[in-house]
Amino acid sequence: MTSRERVLTAFDHRESYRVPAWCGASPEFWDRAKNELGLDDEGLRRRLGDDFRRVYAQYCGPDLNLSEGATWKSPFGVEREGIGFGQPTSHPLKHAKTIEEINDHPWPDPAWMDVSHVSEEACRFHDEYAILGGDWSPFWHDVIDLVGHEDLYYMMYDYPDVALALFEKVTDYYVEVSRNIFEAAADVLDIFFIGNDFGSQTGPLLGVDLFDKFVMPSLTHLIDLGHHYCLKVMLHCCGGFRPLIPSMIGAGLDALHALQPYCHGMESAGLKKDFGDSIVLNGAIDSQSVLIEGDPDYVRQETLRTLDILAPHGGYIAGASHDYILEETPLENVLAMFDTIMEYRR
Repeated sequence: MTSRERVLTAFDHRESYRVPAWCGASPEFWDRAKNELGLDDEGLRRRLGDDFRRVYAQYCGPDLNLSEGATWKSPFGVEREGIGFGQPTSHPLKHAKTIEEINDHPWPDPAWMDVSHVSEEACRFHDEYAILGGDWSPFWHDVIDLVGHEDLYYMMYDYPDVALALFEKVTDYYVEVSRNIFEAAADVLDIFFIGNDFGSQTGPLLGVDLFDKFVMPSLTHLIDLGHHYCLKVMLHCCGGFRPLIPSMIGAGLDALHALQPYCHGMESAGLKKDFGDSIVLNGAIDSQSVLIEGDPDYVRQETLRTLDILAPHGGYIAGASHDYILEETPLENVLAMFDTIMEYRR
């Protein structure tokens, strides 16, 4: 059975001889692991048993000239500074109170993303691995950057039509970028992979009513787009967001990625019992403390415990509880996790 067949079997909620594995890591950890093991990117993925490969469109639009001190700029013109992607330096729609103000914002052109190479890149791996494609589509985070997190909640109550228009504008951009990708390469893609974090350590960032009214239209639009091209749709979502999962399932979402078992409501056994027949669960091997603070024996023990809970009857993809294994994570612990996944047989 190939990696691709193994993954698609999990999406069918059936068991295969080996549980499929997912590997995501920070660039800093990835570079350190390659150096210590003497491997290139593909060699490391094979060493870890990663059953997925991912392809991206490339930005080809106007130069994103950064202000002094800024380290990154979103497609919507919001600059960030600080570690990693940092924090936004401004919120250009913070004071918007009308739909006209939303429409007048300088919105990006989806044609700025070059998709001409995506099919060729995906073909390199298509017969062997499950291929992830489409735009990351972090519409929730972009809306927060444009307005400000706290002010977004006020906007939802004080100017709900404006908030809905803002979500629609941001989402429309991502839909068109992904549509262009799928028109070029859907026949060699398997999974539309998108990312929005709706949870914190202690629970969801907004209640079900607000989520259903303001967020679900965007999420549903993206899910429907993936299904139109016969792709599975997987959402990366951090934190504790259990109350929101029924809405996601109701919209047809196929998989949830990088589940964090130590966040409120995200215990593996409960998720498997309540949602395991309806949606693929991905992650849940703790990277907050086990992978960083444990030793290889403890990592193997916790990996086995998680597999015993989530692997039965299929519908599970094994991996760390976050898609960004940190630089300080001991490499021997990560190897212990992936070796245990590869060796696991129920």
